[in-house]
Amino acid sequence: MILITEDVWGPEFEALSNRYQLRYEPDLWKDPSQIKEVLPEVTAWVVRNKTKVTADLISAAPNLRVIARAGVGLDNIDLTAANAAGVAVSAALGVNAVSVAEHTLGLALSLARDTIPLNQASLAGQWNRLPGVELAGKTWGLLGFGATARATANLLKGFGVRIQAYDPYATPTEAQLNELNASLGSAEEVFEQSDLISIHLPNTPSTNKFVNAQSIAQMKDGVFIINVGRGEVIDETDLIQALKSGKVAGAGLDVRESEPPVVGEMETLKNVVLTPHIAGITNESQSRIIRFLSDDIDRALSNKDLLCAVGDVKTFATTA
Repeated sequence: MILITEDVWGPEFEALSNRYQLRYEPDLWKDPSQIKEVLPEVTAWVVRNKTKVTADLISAAPNLRVIARAGVGLDNIDLTAANAAGVAVSAALGVNAVSVAEHTLGLALSLARDTIPLNQASLAGQWNRLPGVELAGKTWGLLGFGATARATANLLKGFGVRIQAYDPYATPTEAQLNELNASLGSAEEVFEQSDLISIHLPNTPSTNKFVNAQSIAQMKDGVFIINVGRGEVIDETDLIQALKSGKVAGAGLDVRESEPPVVGEMETLKNVVLTPHIAGITNESQSRIIRFLSDDIDRALSNKDLLCAVGDVKTFATTA
């Protein structure tokens, strides 16, 4: 049986339901105990980012072959446990990179030109012709230099900005950096040199609260911060204080420390733009993701090589 525990659906899954038993329960992620009851029958499990795929749940699924992750980031999946159990993890990494990059620029431009407050004032009949900030000539910092960060840098080529990036695991060539007008250096260089910083990092022990009072103190006065990575990378209490003092001129947050967040002080600030973790969700990206994942599910259940495997298990092909 194919089990879908979040809001992941498309014609490709409809087609799979004609060939395999399929159970679509988009709210089941809220009840791990109920998921555990179903798992003994499950051969393929489709999740987004809310389902916590723990070692305990994986051990409860003796027939599980593949976990299909719709989106980027694997922090909600115990990849070590999946590898140990011989379960493949399929994730179409990079497929929604352009969607995330476009949203990153949208948040930055909204902050730089004060678009949302001016829109609200205009709707109220006010005509506040206040100056904004140009991106041209600025230094844009990238925390992370994976697919979404590189896609962002590619879109920024037309804005005339200099890119300063940090990623201890990235190994771009000199030609690739030159093509993006980018330099790869330390986190301190990003903090100290950037006029705008966008975050494209996963939540790991080394990145948790990576942006905090200490790192913000290293930044330029009036910096803009955009987070399209993981909310836990920012210490929100420290960010709120920096936004209130003006040290940080504005923040565009698509992700939060806790999701969905409890409405609090962040929601009262005028120099914040908030979106509900939708940077990577466009009609086009979701169509691509569903197509890739449904294909890998079919491959796993048909004893074939997987195309988007991110763990140790990459094939179920049998040899004669």
